[in-house]
Amino acid sequence: MSKLGILCCSSVFFSIIFIVGLNNSAAAPKKPDMVIYNGAIYTMDVQKPIVEAVAVTDGKIVYAGSFKKVRRMIGKETVLTDLQGKTMTPGFIESHGHIFSLGKAKMRHDLAGIKNYQELVNIVENAVSKAAPGEWILGRGWHQSKWDEPPGLMVRGFQTHHALTAVSPDNPVFLKHASGHAGFANAKAMEIAGVDSETVFTDDGEIIKDDNKEPTGIFNEAAQKLITKHIPEQPSKEVLRKQLSLALQECVSNGITTFDDAGATGEQIQMYQEFLAQGKLKVRIRAMLDGKDKLLLKQWYDRGPKVNFDNPFLTIRSIKLISDGALGSRGAWLLEPYTDRQNHYGNNLIRMDKVYEVATDALRYGFQLCVHAIGDRANREVLDQYEKALKENSHIAKDHRFRIEHAQHLSAQDIPRFSKLGVIASMQGIHMSSDRPWAIERLGKQRIVEGAYVWQKLLQSATVIINGTDAPVEPINPVACFYALVTRQTLKADPPDGYEADQKMSREQALRSYTLDAAYGGFEENIKGSISVGKLADFTVFSQDIMKVPDDKLLDTTIEYTIINGKIVYKAG
Repeated sequence: MSKLGILCCSSVFFSIIFIVGLNNSAAAPKKPDMVIYNGAIYTMDVQKPIVEAVAVTDGKIVYAGSFKKVRRMIGKETVLTDLQGKTMTPGFIESHGHIFSLGKAKMRHDLAGIKNYQELVNIVENAVSKAAPGEWILGRGWHQSKWDEPPGLMVRGFQTHHALTAVSPDNPVFLKHASGHAGFANAKAMEIAGVDSETVFTDDGEIIKDDNKEPTGIFNEAAQKLITKHIPEQPSKEVLRKQLSLALQECVSNGITTFDDAGATGEQIQMYQEFLAQGKLKVRIRAMLDGKDKLLLKQWYDRGPKVNFDNPFLTIRSIKLISDGALGSRGAWLLEPYTDRQNHYGNNLIRMDKVYEVATDALRYGFQLCVHAIGDRANREVLDQYEKALKENSHIAKDHRFRIEHAQHLSAQDIPRFSKLGVIASMQGIHMSSDRPWAIERLGKQRIVEGAYVWQKLLQSATVIINGTDAPVEPINPVACFYALVTRQTLKADPPDGYEADQKMSREQALRSYTLDAAYGGFEENIKGSISVGKLADFTVFSQDIMKVPDDKLLDTTIEYTIINGKIVYKAG
C-alpha cells in the first residue's frame, strides 16, 4: 500500500476512534454530587416506598434504589452522606406559618411556655428592670386556657391587667396572645392609647371590660390596633432582614425545607426578593399575598404569578384572607353561641362579598385563594363564596386548589363540601394537641365530636389535608405536630388513648400531609414531596424512625440533617 493509502487509512482509523470516544463521553453520566445511604429512607413514591440509597446531581434526585447499584455511580468528587441508621423522608413542608412573625418572636419575650399568670408577671418585671424609662415591653405566646391554674380574677375568660400594671407602672406593656388574635396591655399602654371606660370600639373586635365598664387590658381582634398603633416599631429594612434571617435558621434547624408564608406584605416580598438575589433564601418560600392590601393585589394581578418549577426558591401565586378570629380568644365565628359565653358567636372579620370578589379575581388572574376560617360558620360562609365563584367561572376553574386555612371546627354537613368543591383543608395537627383540653369548654362535647379537628372524616370524604404549625402560634417543630396527628394526645401524653381517637391519622397519612400532599397544596407535587427521580433533592433526616418508633418515644426524635437543593443546610451539633 502507498504511503498516501496508509495515511488515509490511519486518518480514518483515528477519526473513528475519536468519534467513538466522543459518543462514549456523551453517554457517560455525570457522577453524583451526593450519595445518601445506610438508613431508613421513606420515599412517598408508591413504586418504591422504601429505598436504601439516593443519588443527587445539580440539586435533583437522579437515583433512588439499592445501595449496590448506586455504589457504581460514585465518583471522586461525590459527597457520601452516611445516615448511620437514621431516617430520611422527603423534605417537610410547613404549609401554614408566618415567617416574619416567627423571626419577630425570636426578638421578643417568648411567653409560650409559661404555666400561669404569675410567670408572665415575673417575666415582665424582669424586663422592666433592664428597660429604659418609658420603653415598651413586648412579647407573644401566652394562652390563658393552657395555664395550670387560672388567675384569681378573670373577666370573660381572661386575666386582668392589675398585677401586670403593678410591676410595670411606667413602662407600657403589650403582650400578644399565642394566636395573635388578642393582646394584653397594662395601664400605662392604655393611658398612652387614650383607652378608658368611655372608649367604644365598633370595628371587628372588642375591648374586654369588667362590670364597672373599666378595660381589663384585653383587646380582641382589630381592637388591638388601639394599642399597637402607638408602639414605635415600624420595621426598618434592617429589622426585617434580621427577622427573616432568624426565621430561616429556625426553619432549617427544624427540618423545614419549604415554608408557606400565610400573608406577606409588599415590603416583606421585597425582602424575599433581596435574599433570593443574594443567595441567602436557603428555605423555599411560597408566599401568600396579603389580601387586605388592594394595591398589592392589583400589582400582582397585572404582573401575574411568580412561578419557577425548575428550581423554586420564591413562589408567589396565592392570596390570603382572614374570615374570623381564633377559638382561644373566642373570636372564631360560630353557627351557635359559645358554650362558655352566652349570646357570643365570635367575630366575622371580612364581608363575604369581598371573599367572593377576590375568589373571582384569583381565578381570572391565575392565583390560588387561601382563607383563614376556624369556626363552623366561617367555614360554611367561605365555602359558599368559593362555590359561587367556581360555578360562575367554571371555564377557568379546572385546577384552582383553593384552600381553607385551619378548617378547625366544621358543621357535619359542610365536611363533604371540601372534596366536592376541590378545596384543600390546610390544617395544623398541633392545634388539636394544644387546644383540645380547653376547646370543649368553648364548643361543648357534641360540637367537638361532630366537627372539631376531624381529620379522618375529611380524608374519608377524599379531601386533601396539608399540615403545618401556624408558627409562631405554635413552635415550628414538625415532630410535635406529627405526634399530635398520630396520637391525638397533648404533648404530656394525655389522654392515654387520645382525644376522639377514631380521628387519628395513620403514620403514612401524617407523613403524606407534610410532604406529598403539602407539595400538592402549592401545585408542586411533580417537583417535590416524594423521593423520586427528577424531583428536587429536599430531605429531612430524623434521629429515629418516625414511622416505627413507639408513640411514647416519638417526641424524643430530633432533626439530624436538613438538605435543600442537594446541600446540607443544617446538621445537628
